[in-house]
Amino acid sequence: MLSPDPPPTNDRLRRALYDGEIFLLDPTPASSRYAEIARSLLHREFPESPDLRQAHEAVSPQEFFLRVGAVRRELYLDEAHHALIYELAESLGFNPRHIAFDPVRLRAVSHDGHLNPAAKAVYYGHRDTWYGHPSCLITWWIPLHELSPEETFLFYPDRFDKPVPNDSETFDYDDWVSKGWSLKIGWQDPEAGKKAHYPGVTGPVDPGPEVGFACQPGQNLLFSGAHYHKTREQSLGTTRFSLDFRLVHLGDHAAGLGAPDVDNRSRGSALSDYVHP
Repeated sequence: MLSPDPPPTNDRLRRALYDGEIFLLDPTPASSRYAEIARSLLHREFPESPDLRQAHEAVSPQEFFLRVGAVRRELYLDEAHHALIYELAESLGFNPRHIAFDPVRLRAVSHDGHLNPAAKAVYYGHRDTWYGHPSCLITWWIPLHELSPEETFLFYPDRFDKPVPNDSETFDYDDWVSKGWSLKIGWQDPEAGKKAHYPGVTGPVDPGPEVGFACQPGQNLLFSGAHYHKTREQSLGTTRFSLDFRLVHLGDHAAGLGAPDVDNRSRGSALSDYVHP
């Protein structure tokens, strides 16, 4: 189950995340403002679609990708948005001088998106740590809209500390970004999903019970990057827009603290490209 209440201190919050707990917390002023900013930028790009959840119907798939990409780039690179991440982190007790983060990404999961070969990697079961991230990685996710369980993603808690057969050893972060740094954000090449390699499961696996969730706009979902999870396929006629960023407590990283690292064999380190204090 997802907990609605964080521990009383940031130290205990981080330890709970490393132990596999998942927190779905109420909106904060910072997360609500971040969601509103992202929605405003999307409305700017899709003026013909008052209901952003129907934006995929207003333009061609190619145009949709380009317009969403323009917002992705702005959110990822603008230092004003980096300041909001610090505000979000401080709201849960993180000391800005002790964290590094990979800036926010805008995600768009559309109706029948799983049928697009260029988007197939979005739906792979995976751990975020398979992409060259440390075991103390914390993933922070914020929905822009009210979402049903069919529109979010699934966690498999039984696999948190048990290996999953995967090909993460083929992923070298430094080599990956050398082929196009914007692959990290996905704002330019609509064919990147066909050409780039994304780690995935390589054999049969019994994932155990699945845990899904519904959510409200601006809520804060925090979980360890070591969790095995996957995005749901959906054919509901809607697009799911959300924000997420990755955060590392540098003291924990230096001390070797973090979640179980049971099957991650990726090479290189994404931490070098994080925003540091």
